[in-house]
Amino acid sequence: MASRHLSRSVAMQSLYEWDFRGRKEEMLSEVVERNIKEFAAGVEDPSFIRNLINGVIEHIKELDKIIEKAAPQWPLEQIAVIDRNVLRLGLYELLFGNREEVPPKVAINEAIELAKSFGGESSGKFVNGVLGTIYREIGEPGKDDAPPAKEKKDREQETNEQEEKQLEDNQL
Repeated sequence: MASRHLSRSVAMQSLYEWDFRGRKEEMLSEVVERNIKEFAAGVEDPSFIRNLINGVIEHIKELDKIIEKAAPQWPLEQIAVIDRNVLRLGLYELLFGNREEVPPKVAINEAIELAKSFGGESSGKFVNGVLGTIYREIGEPGKDDAPPAKEKKDREQETNEQEEKQLEDNQL
C-alpha cells in the first residue's frame, strides 16, 4: 500500500473513531498517535496524517455545510460515520490540499478507494457522487488562478518582441 494512501487510511480511521466516540477534542491526539503507531509504523511522513486530520477538524463546519448542500437528501447525521469522514477527508484535500501534490481528481479517487475499503457496498458510489457533484460545481480549484502554459509563453514572447522593438527604435 502506497505511503500516502496508508496515511489517508489512518487519518480516516482516526476521524471515524473520534466522530463515533462523540467528537471529544481532548481524545483526538491520543487516537491519532495510537493509530499511527499501530497502523502506520512504516509511513515515511506521519506529519501528513496529522496535517490531514488537523485540516479536517479546522474546517469541519465548512466541510459539513458543503456536504449537506451537495447531498440534501442525506442529512449529515444520517450518513454512515465512515462515509461522512471519508467525505470530509476527500473534500478537505479537494478544497484545501496542495493541488500540485494531490490534483483534485486524485483526491476524489483516493476518497472513493477509502469508501470502498472501509464503507458499505454502495459507499464508493455515494462518495463518488457527492464529491463529483462538488467538483463539477466549483470546477478545479486554483486552475483559473494561473494562465495555461501556452498563453503564458505567448505573452512572454510578445513582451520580449515589444522590448526588442523598443530597443531598436531607441537605437535609430
